[in-house]
Amino acid sequence: MVQEYKRILVPVDGSEEAELALNKAVRVAKMNQARLDILNVLDTKQFAGSYSGMLSGDAIFQISEDAQNYLNSLKYDIQTNDGLKDVEIHVRFGNPKNVIARDFPTEYQTDLIMMGSTGLNAVERMLMGSVTEYVNRTAICDVLIVKTDVENRPYQKASKKK
Repeated sequence: MVQEYKRILVPVDGSEEAELALNKAVRVAKMNQARLDILNVLDTKQFAGSYSGMLSGDAIFQISEDAQNYLNSLKYDIQTNDGLKDVEIHVRFGNPKNVIARDFPTEYQTDLIMMGSTGLNAVERMLMGSVTEYVNRTAICDVLIVKTDVENRPYQKASKKK
């Protein structure tokens, strides 16, 4: 029996690793005739810490709009260039670890999460912990950590490529 996935979640944060996972998820979604959910989680902790302790409503609105525009451009490119039509985009506020591992998959009946190995630098991982590690340990569905490109070649950051 072959595993078929019908709802694939790809969290994106603008990092190269997230977009690598997205490219591979598009291919998997096409092979499985699955819906692709692209998610950007705006970490509510980032809104604390300004002079008044909170960012203004206008600043939060702009951050949300920027995320929506980024996701819309990804969706347009996928539908136009890759021919995958069943693509939905989502912006959520909250703790990325919990939203990706449990909240979103429960709400949308996700059966596969595909994500990059990391979107953070070493210091951020040490301070906050890796979202990918947390999702891999606690998700309510299958998780695939993408470490290769769509041709299954090991991924190298653009700055390290020769």
